[in-house]
Amino acid sequence: MAIRRQTGGSRRLSVVVPATELTGLEETLVSVLEHRPENSEIVVALGTPYDDPWNIREEVTFVDAAKGSGLVGCVTAGIAAASGDVIHVLAAGWKATDGWANAALRHFAQRDVAAVVPLAVSEADHEQPTSAGIRRTAGGRSVTVVPRRKAGGIVTGALPSAPLLEAGFWRTDVIREIGLSTACGDALAAADMAAGLTASKADVVLEPESRVIGGPTRKRGSSFAAGLHAERLFWRSLSCERAVPALLAHGGEVLRHAAMTAPLGTFAMLAGRLTALVQFGSCFGRTMQLRALMREAIIREAEGDASARTYRIDESHETSRPHIDQPARELRRSA
Repeated sequence: MAIRRQTGGSRRLSVVVPATELTGLEETLVSVLEHRPENSEIVVALGTPYDDPWNIREEVTFVDAAKGSGLVGCVTAGIAAASGDVIHVLAAGWKATDGWANAALRHFAQRDVAAVVPLAVSEADHEQPTSAGIRRTAGGRSVTVVPRRKAGGIVTGALPSAPLLEAGFWRTDVIREIGLSTACGDALAAADMAAGLTASKADVVLEPESRVIGGPTRKRGSSFAAGLHAERLFWRSLSCERAVPALLAHGGEVLRHAAMTAPLGTFAMLAGRLTALVQFGSCFGRTMQLRALMREAIIREAEGDASARTYRIDESHETSRPHIDQPARELRRSA
């Protein structure tokens, strides 16, 4: 991977634009440059050659991911080149809106916030939401959170477990520690990341004032790949869940998936899941990583409780006599 880094110091925000193809790339760059936040850099991670006809290399860092890289590969290359404290992924074809990063960045003042989910809206109507991240289920499914617009604002049926892979804000050290993997494919990579967020007990915040215009619908893969990646997601995430309820939920998920792919895709989907089971040993590394994240989260919580107790004790250094209210003083005098 060759990196052509722009000059300048570190920046608070790194906008990473992954581009597996050139369609929509320039529209995304125009929107980001037009509404560019202060103290930010723009990193474009390319999975295909780009000639830069507008000569914007002084404003944008171009990163060459491996040729033919999928979305995960391009995002990973962009993260490696980013220098900000916060990384915002905005895939080619998606668009920024005026002030879209400001509200999201404010949340990172809270140390427990690991990711912020922007609200994806329709290009025709910026008040019409289309998605708000993804939710990972215990059975090994990724569900897009689809909000509704009501008179009182935006309503979601369930809070997201993680941002979409195409559009999300991440604390840089968190996304690098958890790490993106190609094991679950582009479609389930965000859900795989959500398992890491669950293990580390990190907060994921939905910010309705941070709005991005949704991009093209992701291309649908084969039924075999869908089964393979879904089965891997479940076993890679199992250590975050209670085993027995998760296994029961997984059985129901397999039946649901079989019904959804029937009749033509069911056999291929089940073959993909069986292949993932044969490759079960490849999940051990991820299991160990998640368990380490859970241990670190427990230690952080214990240290936080100890710090709070120490602070309360240290505040009470004065040894002055306790306050006695006026009636009590009068009784003592009369005695």
